[in-house]
Amino acid sequence: MSRERPKRGTLPPAQENIEKLEKVVEEGNYYGAQQMYKSISARYVSAQRYSEALDLLQSGACNQLKHGQVTCGAELAALFVDTLVKGRFPYDDEILARVRKIYKEFPRIPVPQQLGDLDDMQQLSETLGAAKTCVEGCSSFLKAALKWSVEFGSPRVGAPEIHVMLANYIYFESPEVDMVRVSHHFVRGNNPKEFASTLVNFMGKCYPGEDDLAIARAILMYLSLGNLRDANNLMDEIKKQVESKQLDFPQSDLIQFINFLLQTLLRDALPLFNMLRAKYKSSLDREPTFHELLDEIAEKFYGVRRRNPLQGMGMFGEIFKMMGGE
Repeated sequence: MSRERPKRGTLPPAQENIEKLEKVVEEGNYYGAQQMYKSISARYVSAQRYSEALDLLQSGACNQLKHGQVTCGAELAALFVDTLVKGRFPYDDEILARVRKIYKEFPRIPVPQQLGDLDDMQQLSETLGAAKTCVEGCSSFLKAALKWSVEFGSPRVGAPEIHVMLANYIYFESPEVDMVRVSHHFVRGNNPKEFASTLVNFMGKCYPGEDDLAIARAILMYLSLGNLRDANNLMDEIKKQVESKQLDFPQSDLIQFINFLLQTLLRDALPLFNMLRAKYKSSLDREPTFHELLDEIAEKFYGVRRRNPLQGMGMFGEIFKMMGGE
């Protein structure tokens, strides 16, 4: 007995479209496949067949990315997250695994290390452009996934696993490394050991004087979130990895301050905390954001309310408040 064909206007099971569109991609008709992935998945969404829409979009994103079609793949990845929201899918291990599967298909583009003639410069320019496109596409997808996770059951700052994915991709694939962004996501993640490995890698290629700043920034960011445990774990892990690789751990007044700070926060010692800030002010001045992070740390650990920026402005501050500036 032959299988009953779907009635005209009804949607077949998603697997039929998945197999059909895989062939279109394999034939190299990426644009045509993209339009079909988008239009057919939209029909599943309209029919509230969200799980099948997810299956189709995940398959499409992975297929396009495998074939180097980053813009197409990123667009379908974004639609995948959009469908998670429309279908009100909760944050759980199954969905997280699907996000990770798409993430792993985003290309890793090695940047040429040696430059020679003009052809090499042209190649470098093209490679950097491709790398930038990949980072933008992957970042957009993972940021959308973070937003979904916050809305549907993850910790308040977003799924820690997704933060780690984003931190890793930004660090290893960006043409220009932004350690502030990398650290921002790692401290909201759940893997201090991996963060330590990234920092040790950075120490091996950064400019002199950037290594202790990167370590201090990471520790202070953890502490500003009230996370003393992972701040200590990170410092211990960095020291362990540096020793195993026979590298030099940075020795500076800033690192000395961080070591003293970690010990101070173990007890109720606000006067000592303030004394350390005053004594190492010149080291902390190397990065202005350190003072803001320390204000947040004082609030988290000692209940010190952060200073209102309008205080001390007198009449001008009052006028500003009357005008609705606060």
